[in-house]
Amino acid sequence: MVQPPVKDGPRVNESIDAAQVRLIDPDGTQLGVMPTREALARAEQYGLDLVEVSPTAAPPVCKILDYGKYKFQEQKRKSEARKKQKVIEVKEIKFRPNIDSHDYDVKMRSMVKFFEEGDKVKVTLRFRGREMAHQELGTKVLDRIRNDVDALAKVEQHPLMEGRQMVMVLAPR
Repeated sequence: MVQPPVKDGPRVNESIDAAQVRLIDPDGTQLGVMPTREALARAEQYGLDLVEVSPTAAPPVCKILDYGKYKFQEQKRKSEARKKQKVIEVKEIKFRPNIDSHDYDVKMRSMVKFFEEGDKVKVTLRFRGREMAHQELGTKVLDRIRNDVDALAKVEQHPLMEGRQMVMVLAPR
């Protein structure tokens, strides 16, 4: 047997398959438990829809309301919640073991800006050629970074070698 397509959202009017429902009128007054047919007739009297607001209750709770307006309000509420949600991004800043002091300062300023925005920062220290023999230089640079941003951020992932690069992740405090 083929399953009918699953409709998103609450069941409305004839799609409510419970024998009895607990009915709430448009004013919010509880009218009690009654057969679904009678609840549909009452909704028709108001010129509105019968919407199942709590399908898991026994018996299911249905409310008489304008379904189009209800859907619009739900959509508006969800978009408001999405607006207020802060997405934490991971920004990446790349360094070299023998970085110049001015370049270091420029990268640190952008890192501080990322922390103020609430983003995490992935610090990648890239080794090229013979620099691989002097990994202690890279460790010194990462320690310097950690000390400089200690007031703003905490280390989420300690320095780790991944191939030819050393990686450290910092998260804002």
